[in-house]
Amino acid sequence: MDSIDGAQSISFDKFDLQQPLRDAIDKLGFEFCTPIQALSLVHTLAGHDVTARAQTGTGKTAAFLITIINDFLINPITEKRFLAEPRALIVAPTRELAIQIANDSQQLTQGCDLHTVTLVGGEDYQKQNRALAAKPVDIVVATPGRLLDFVQNDNLYLGMIELLVLDEADRMLDMGFLPQVRQVVARTPKKDCRQTLMFSATFSPEIIELAGRWAMDPIMVEDASEKLAADAVEQLVYLVTTADKYNLLYNLITEPEAEKVMVFSNRRDQVRKLADNLYRNGINCGMLSGEIPQNKRIKTLDAFKSGKIRVLVATDVAGRGLHINDVTHVINYTLPEEAGDYVHRIGRTGRAGAIGTSISFACEEDSFLLPAIEEKLGNKLDCIHPLEHLLERAPGYVRDSIFKPKGDNQRSSRPRGTRRPARNR
Repeated sequence: MDSIDGAQSISFDKFDLQQPLRDAIDKLGFEFCTPIQALSLVHTLAGHDVTARAQTGTGKTAAFLITIINDFLINPITEKRFLAEPRALIVAPTRELAIQIANDSQQLTQGCDLHTVTLVGGEDYQKQNRALAAKPVDIVVATPGRLLDFVQNDNLYLGMIELLVLDEADRMLDMGFLPQVRQVVARTPKKDCRQTLMFSATFSPEIIELAGRWAMDPIMVEDASEKLAADAVEQLVYLVTTADKYNLLYNLITEPEAEKVMVFSNRRDQVRKLADNLYRNGINCGMLSGEIPQNKRIKTLDAFKSGKIRVLVATDVAGRGLHINDVTHVINYTLPEEAGDYVHRIGRTGRAGAIGTSISFACEEDSFLLPAIEEKLGNKLDCIHPLEHLLERAPGYVRDSIFKPKGDNQRSSRPRGTRRPARNR
């Protein structure tokens, strides 16, 4: 097992990268490798299969993209190529992550004359098919379901794959994508005829077994300095009643230091209701969940990244794979039912050298989930009662609803859980 203590600074100049790729890296302002990049590139650039343990936000995407791009620049195809026959395939569990990887690929392939196509569900199938038909494709980034649709409809041929990347492999297992991924891998060349890179947040027995099945003598690497929860994230748990949770949320969001906030809740209906209440209370916010059409999800993410909205209310669909470097606060309105999701949620803040804050609400309904989270973290969390001013009643609504489904009962003029003024009798 290769590991690194994280204190070393290794320049990209150490690696023999092709000039167009080196220029793109310089243009993006990357000078030194992250630990997982330094660990993996030394092997992947030499053509070895690698299975790496890496959380999101560690630079793993650039690690495998640099490997792919450099290899293609060294070994260009000079003979005639056919359409819809990619040389590299990157499989990711969520649409957001796949789209983000593809965007990173576009940036790193500037000046390299390499074509990247994204295949994800929730977007126009024919539009994606036209992208494949426009010119020979080098890199396909896809989610398992949509990828399998293209393969089974004979609109994509995987027999020429030279590099296969399975990103967030543990998440694909958790989401039940293993059958689709098996079928996809079976359509690619045998493992001794391709390079296979797997990235996972954990080295579970299932991941180790799959690495042995799909890769050739994979080198296992992990960043020994990487912890489940970043040291740069201050973690607090507020003990609060269910009735006071919205008051606490509103008051935390309106504090001056809460510049860019992600609020997590477990269910779609909870997310929609929270986003609607916050918007009606005058907070510029967006929502992100599986029920939102893909085009709206992309617009919402862009608005959040650019600062047009400063609060994003989301389910765990947004808990992994999103690179938003300036999130100041993550608020867990409801504790996640899976301890691993807590780690991924708080990983949205404290990135790129910044200091972040994670605040979780523990009420009578979900406080029993705390022990499993603490066991996952390997330490106890500070559980405190919020100061009195943080429980002050949220104000009445100042705007009309925009997030609730049509026909929803909107007779109430105050968020549920806030105190009504006493009536004069």
